[in-house]
Amino acid sequence: MTPLDWVVLGSSVLFIVAYGMWKSRRNATMNEYLLAGQAIPWYAMALSIMATQASAITFISTTGQAYTDGMRFVQFYFGMPLAMILISMTAVPIFHRTKVYTAYEYLERRFDAKTRALVSTIFLIQRGLAVGVALYAPAIVLTVIFGWPDQWTTLIMGTVVVAYTTFGGIKAVTWTDFQQMIVMLIGLIAALIVAVGLLPAEVAFTDALRLAGAAGRFNAVVTSFDWNDRYNVWNGLLGGMFLALAYFGCDQSQVQRYLTGKSVTQSRLSLLFNAVAKIPMQFAILLVGAIVFVFYIFEKPPIVFQQQEMARIEQRAGFAPLAQRFDKAFEARRDGAREFLESGNPLPFQQAHGEMERVRKEAAAGVNDTNYIFLAFVTRYLPAGMVGLILAAIFAAAMSTISAEINSLATVSVVDIYRRFWNPGGIDSHMLAASRIATVFWGAYAVGTASFGRNLGSLIEAVNMLGSLFYGSLLGVFVLAFFFRRVGGNAAFSAVLAGQAVIFALFKFTGISFLWYNVIGSLVVVLVGLALSAAAPQRRAAQHSESA
Repeated sequence: MTPLDWVVLGSSVLFIVAYGMWKSRRNATMNEYLLAGQAIPWYAMALSIMATQASAITFISTTGQAYTDGMRFVQFYFGMPLAMILISMTAVPIFHRTKVYTAYEYLERRFDAKTRALVSTIFLIQRGLAVGVALYAPAIVLTVIFGWPDQWTTLIMGTVVVAYTTFGGIKAVTWTDFQQMIVMLIGLIAALIVAVGLLPAEVAFTDALRLAGAAGRFNAVVTSFDWNDRYNVWNGLLGGMFLALAYFGCDQSQVQRYLTGKSVTQSRLSLLFNAVAKIPMQFAILLVGAIVFVFYIFEKPPIVFQQQEMARIEQRAGFAPLAQRFDKAFEARRDGAREFLESGNPLPFQQAHGEMERVRKEAAAGVNDTNYIFLAFVTRYLPAGMVGLILAAIFAAAMSTISAEINSLATVSVVDIYRRFWNPGGIDSHMLAASRIATVFWGAYAVGTASFGRNLGSLIEAVNMLGSLFYGSLLGVFVLAFFFRRVGGNAAFSAVLAGQAVIFALFKFTGISFLWYNVIGSLVVVLVGLALSAAAPQRRAAQHSESA
């Protein structure tokens, strides 16, 4: 990195943190700390919601996902607009009307304390697993730049985020998210423009799309249905909708964003903005990855993008013949691409590309370098200043997600566990101090667990799979709470356990795409809850007749 890159990166991060701290300088009560006094305008909420989801994983891993698997991942979001509309109609007015701090606080009012405790615990487990993965993504950046061990890089990033989150609470999180999302959007646009500009002069943008399509990288819509295929239009519309319903309607890291709104209308506007903007943004991020793939058609890529692994692979016996095959296949693919653009015959290009993929797979021997592809491109080919801007966008994305997740974990820990079961009569100042302590704890936990992200492959897939292992049960119990008034606490509690058992069984014993866990899990919870509620009056009637 050049001095200009350091200036751009450093000034961006410092400004974002300072701005968030300044906006949150008055946090005297627990309500201000956890809900910002419910005074956040819709546009700040909207960008905070988007920034919370658009983590560093989105920039680092989604671009790499497009490079290796094409743009079909965008179908993952096809069900999101409908989910946002449904949440705006149901969850938003209910949560605002009941004046809760957390979504799970509502479950006790609707069911009982044990159901609230169970669902809160599920959230803490699920989000606790995900927060370490979210922190590991920016650690990759610092590791690529400096070659430092990822344990040190996670500690540095974690310390910065915990500092302003602990001091400023949700207000600092929201207003830093607002700035971070602006930096992310600028970085995204800049990355796309530069990636297109680095293509050979004779390759127009439309030519790049043709090449990406011929290599299976411009496959934004896949209409064939397959239970085991993660990304097709049917999985996206149905499975993606259920995942979005669970994430935005039941996950405290998102619910807390729109609980800070001035009114139901303001909260609805923030969600509907995301319904409109999310798919185009995700498409643009994937398009960057597809264009980077086309760039490497004409500029020879490394066999493996992770430098440390590449150095190890080069020391293996038999590497030299593989390298020669790779070089020969690259030249054939480049020539085939030019022939395809001139004559329209894609076969030589596709055959050479297939050979490159085979050599890469054989040489990598199980190494997954998806998360390093975009970073390698940025640090090697982008001009001075632009590298700092892109890295600033990645750091902004990381900080927004990590701070939101740590804040929501602390909120649930204090409101749903500590205050409810250990200190129900605690004064406001004590709960404010407890919230700050919980924030520090979850930040330390994130740092301690971040290294587990090292072997998870594509982080964007890993974090969504982690969520899908639990979201079906969360969604199902809220469906029971909102729409089936005759279902009681015992039935809801047992139904959540049944749904969780089914989801784990699907994960362990089937190859069904994880998106369907959300559909099946929620349906199991609803059906079991209804069945147990229907059986309960019969049991009570039988017991009454026996006693008579």
